[in-house]
Amino acid sequence: MQNDIKEVLISEEEIKEMIKELGRKIDKDYKGKNLLLVSVLKGSIVFMADLMRAINLPCQIDFMAVSSYGAGTTSSGAVKILKDLDTDLEGFDVLIIEDILDSGKTLSYILKILKSRKPASLKICTLFDKPKRRKVKLKADYFGCVVPDEFIVGYGLDYAEIYRNLPFVAVLKENIYNENETN
Repeated sequence: MQNDIKEVLISEEEIKEMIKELGRKIDKDYKGKNLLLVSVLKGSIVFMADLMRAINLPCQIDFMAVSSYGAGTTSSGAVKILKDLDTDLEGFDVLIIEDILDSGKTLSYILKILKSRKPASLKICTLFDKPKRRKVKLKADYFGCVVPDEFIVGYGLDYAEIYRNLPFVAVLKENIYNENETN
């Protein structure tokens, strides 16, 4: 895997610091509220695990799995729910946990669905924001950092289900995904 990496963009230590800061902000904003963290699988699982340990408030968690990428590097735009939530959202202050906010199409779709379930509030927390790729008008309420318009992997981010287990975020060499997308 290391040979497929062009450059490390964000170190493991930098990620830890971003998550601590996000935890502090969430603690402040959600004190006394009925917090439910909703992880958008699979990419946000690593972030969710670390973030929930950085939050010093009572909270519950749930998981939703959606797909809009397949094995490609850009969203197809067609969002499919693979696993829905188990929790009734009514009365919860829902914080959607996402690994990266890219085109915004997937999160926009998720927001529309979850709003209809009448949560007390609904916000987005993403570790990485890639605003140059945005296709819909959408902003995260909490984000760790803005990333360049490069194909990045690691810390939950994948290419064709690989590289999620890297403890840092890196730019993937173009030949890795170009080779597969032409096949």
